[in-house]
Amino acid sequence: MQTKSVYIAGSTGSIGTQALSVCKKHGIRVVGLSCGKNFRLLAEQAKLFGVKKVHIGDAGAVDNLKKLLPDCEVLTGEDALAEQIYHSEADTLLDAIVGSAGLKPAVSGIRSGKKLALANKETIVCAGQLIMDLAEEHGVTVFPVDSEHSAIFQCLLGNNDREVKRILLTASGGPFFGRESLDGIRAEDALKHPNWDMGQKITIDSATLMNKGLEVIEAYHLFGHKPIKVLVHRESIIHSMVEYVDNAIMAQLGTPDMTIPIQLSLTYPNRMESDAGEVDFVKLGTLSFFEPDVEKFRCLQLAFDALKTGGTMPCVLNGANEIAVDAFLHGKIGFTDIPKLIEQTMNAHNVILDYTLDDVFSQDIWAKEYARNLLSAWEQNK
Repeated sequence: MQTKSVYIAGSTGSIGTQALSVCKKHGIRVVGLSCGKNFRLLAEQAKLFGVKKVHIGDAGAVDNLKKLLPDCEVLTGEDALAEQIYHSEADTLLDAIVGSAGLKPAVSGIRSGKKLALANKETIVCAGQLIMDLAEEHGVTVFPVDSEHSAIFQCLLGNNDREVKRILLTASGGPFFGRESLDGIRAEDALKHPNWDMGQKITIDSATLMNKGLEVIEAYHLFGHKPIKVLVHRESIIHSMVEYVDNAIMAQLGTPDMTIPIQLSLTYPNRMESDAGEVDFVKLGTLSFFEPDVEKFRCLQLAFDALKTGGTMPCVLNGANEIAVDAFLHGKIGFTDIPKLIEQTMNAHNVILDYTLDDVFSQDIWAKEYARNLLSAWEQNK
């Protein structure tokens, strides 16, 4: 189903702003917008696209936003966002909220029958098969926006799902691939991704390889529990591959530009002209591949471990990671402390295997609180 109207949750972030450029280029109507704190940019976006319904996470910014948008419905609060999405006239929800905060909006979008263009991988990481089952129940298509998962989706088109041998998930390796030691890394160094321009949280996740770990869990649920192998591909030209039982491999290639998968998520089944650059294979020369070092980049192994354990463990992995990344960005812990904080939180968790959405929400809260308490204990023992 090609999108005719869209609600963009997380409109002021990297994915959201690029999605709006796609909407402008192809005449897709934007009927709702939400953001966390950036009320000025949200107001500019709402005026540009004639949006009459907006939501902001920062309750303290509501009055300022209302002054800038006197003719708009301006809401705040988690439940209010879910309600606004549910009652929106949009046929598609683009969920580009960062972290587990994107889960409730996704559930609301599915329950209201909207196509879900999912840029929030944490929704699937935390709730896994529950989300896929809910989408099936409501006849909703979950369309992946991540470049890797969009690539896998495209590689599966026209092929028999039962003939898939495994998924080959590519990773750039981040800014520290091949580095002898990860000690002493500063946040400003970790935020310098070699290929992609992304928000702070996902950029740090890419540096630790946790982003790839979360993508492994997401791909497992999105594409029918297939075996997954991660390959470090420094050029970020092959966005992922699917290997079939006859050992034939389908790959999707393109420049490292998120407007390509964002646009496809909104215009599918049609492919339309894009502003993304072309791949120049002659200038590129070679494509390289390496095994990821899961001992040095411990976060990737922790994600595989969480997937193997199942139940609420991936949710706890994600929650602890959110706290660890925030602490690193604020100079409270070192780069190598990120996987330590996550692993200690996972080790303390009593896994719920037969879990519900309520369990997901409660265990997300538990994981974040436990990780915060660990941080406090670490600081006291310094």
